[in-house]
Amino acid sequence: MELTGAQILIECLKEQGVDSIFGYPGGTILDVYDVLYQTPEIHHYLTSHEQGAAHAADGYARSTGKVGVCMSTSGPGCTNLVTGIATAYMDSSPIVAITCNVSSKLLGKDSFQEVNITEITKSITKWNRVVDDVHDLAPAVRQAFLLARSGRPGPTLLDITKDVATAKCDYEVVPVEKHQIFELPNRLSKRLMGSLNTPDPKPYEVDKLVDMVNASKRPLVICGGGVVRSRSDEEFNEFVNRIDAPVAITAMGAGGFRGRDPLATGLIGMHGSQASNMAVDECDLLIAVGCRFSDRVALQPSTFAEHAKIVQIDIDRAEIGKNVRCDYAVLGDAKQVLSMLNGRLHQLHHDEWKEHVFSYPTETKYEEDGDHLNPKQIDTAIAKICPEDTIVATDVGQHQMWAVQHFHYDYPGQLLTSGGFGAMGFGLGAAIGAQVGNPDKCVIHVTGDGSFRMNCIELATVQHYHLPIITIIYDNSVLGMVHQWQTLIYNKRYSQTTLDRPPEWVALVRAYGLAGKRVSSMEDFEDTLKEALACGHGYVIDAAIAPDEMVRPMVPAGQHITNFLAI
Repeated sequence: MELTGAQILIECLKEQGVDSIFGYPGGTILDVYDVLYQTPEIHHYLTSHEQGAAHAADGYARSTGKVGVCMSTSGPGCTNLVTGIATAYMDSSPIVAITCNVSSKLLGKDSFQEVNITEITKSITKWNRVVDDVHDLAPAVRQAFLLARSGRPGPTLLDITKDVATAKCDYEVVPVEKHQIFELPNRLSKRLMGSLNTPDPKPYEVDKLVDMVNASKRPLVICGGGVVRSRSDEEFNEFVNRIDAPVAITAMGAGGFRGRDPLATGLIGMHGSQASNMAVDECDLLIAVGCRFSDRVALQPSTFAEHAKIVQIDIDRAEIGKNVRCDYAVLGDAKQVLSMLNGRLHQLHHDEWKEHVFSYPTETKYEEDGDHLNPKQIDTAIAKICPEDTIVATDVGQHQMWAVQHFHYDYPGQLLTSGGFGAMGFGLGAAIGAQVGNPDKCVIHVTGDGSFRMNCIELATVQHYHLPIITIIYDNSVLGMVHQWQTLIYNKRYSQTTLDRPPEWVALVRAYGLAGKRVSSMEDFEDTLKEALACGHGYVIDAAIAPDEMVRPMVPAGQHITNFLAI
């Protein structure tokens, strides 16, 4: 049948099973929105800003395991997506960004709201393409989704010229299982070339790793983001219990292994627990599953796990040995590799090693102050009062690290946080996407007063779509993490980190038609959280935190992993 490009695009989205899109319309994409208006099967969520749309698509993808979709118009519309696309790229989250540009004949003429978005995003997408021929549209859409979810997941982008949206050609439904990669970009980096397809793990490689495990006396396993992305938590749990090894968890790996498990040593790295960091320094075999050893984990690569043989299990060849030395590697999807290992391993025991590792603390203890809440109190109350499967979306800063350290996650997609890119303002958009994708779950948005002011405009989205998202502001009236660095490293020279300015959060929240309350005691916080859970709509809790509260432990960047500046 003959359809317009706009109709073909929507039909292709239906092929992919897309049920939700987050976006913001504009002149060049109006034809697409006109067709979307007549497509009740797909629900469009109008955000307050395109960045919020990208973060919402990301939160939807991370929490559901499906591909998230965001859309925008040309010019500033699509450049506003860039931060969200970069966030998804750094954390390997599968989203498809769809933008519409000016007509083909106007390209390259500095036309109104024209921008070369494919050039802008080529380093932060797995693949992108300008579609300026309607006959190429359906194959390009199918490829965008296929590449987004294949191998190591990540974002793709399609930029469709306005004349393609109105041009017509024949369209035929093609089942998803018959979609194929028809074009590989010629600019693929080494990292991305290794992330397009899933390599098959070799049996002999797995057998050698089994021998290494059997020979180890002090094994340690790192649960990285690859465990979460591959949804291999069950296989991972079986593996670590079979080899009886302590487990350190990266921020992106939260939920890949139960934080309350007796084998869990807590977060690793810059703000890692003493148990995790000391175990890295003293183990004889370190097995990293889906972990790329970023500078927040391996702060000093030359001395990281210097007494151990380091093994990487990863889907992306480019990550092997990229940041730290690698003594051995098994390439493949974590779920498949772990399944093969589990079928070859006998039950092992490392009681003496575990006793030694867990002689170090796995969490920081905080003193209680009657005038302020401390982060441990807040996280404990959330865990006690909210449903066990509550999804937590964070922004970036101190509150993010506290949420990773003290709120223990049970399943992949339960924690949504901007890890690699560290985008302040990520949390509320991600929470919106998670709530849309998981309407029956409780979604908590954890933020700081610095991060929240960046994208608090998405409260309008929360209110309009009746999303029962609870935002909890760790309000210390400073840019907490930078303030902490200034305290410890810059001799308390607090340059531009004091937030002694509006808004008054509860008043702002009420202006958006939502409820809110400021609290400073544990009793008030618990009562308010119960009220928020019961109200059935968006709610903001402004929790007073002391300005000098710190994320502890802390190891300065570039230092040995056991050189704790603050404990």
